[in-house]
Amino acid sequence: MKRLNLIKFIEDDFDDYFSLVSNEKVMAQITEYAIPFEEAQLNFQKLLIRNNKYDHYGSYKIYDSSKNEFIGLGHLTLDEDNNEVAEIGYMIKPEYWGKGYGGEIAKLLIEKAKKVELKSIKAIIDPDNIASRKILINEGFVSEMIVEIDGLPGEILMKKL
Repeated sequence: MKRLNLIKFIEDDFDDYFSLVSNEKVMAQITEYAIPFEEAQLNFQKLLIRNNKYDHYGSYKIYDSSKNEFIGLGHLTLDEDNNEVAEIGYMIKPEYWGKGYGGEIAKLLIEKAKKVELKSIKAIIDPDNIASRKILINEGFVSEMIVEIDGLPGEILMKKL
């Protein structure tokens, strides 16, 4: 039995979502600030629309099935300008950092990506996020470039499928 379960977010899951995006430690590597309640509500509605638009793509709640605990979010998001590419990403609650969850989540998202007709997947990380970079490199991602995204540094990594 797999340790992790990925289940698409639904309307009732806002509290779990907000517990991540309002956490300064989690968001330090993403937006550099915790997302306020009203902005999180708007973002969550957009997430639900994307989840309903596609069967195979979306944002997933991640549960440790052995403990039945919510540990984070993972997403596989289709690039609507180039439907041969999708982006993977994840956020993990700080109390679960350093326990191997990031690598497991990356593997599960890559497995999902391989089930559809994609040529490659990408991940965008903070260049200073050494742990995520190591996970992605171990999974066969290659650093493509360092860019600025919404005024913040970002590293784009790609993996051919």
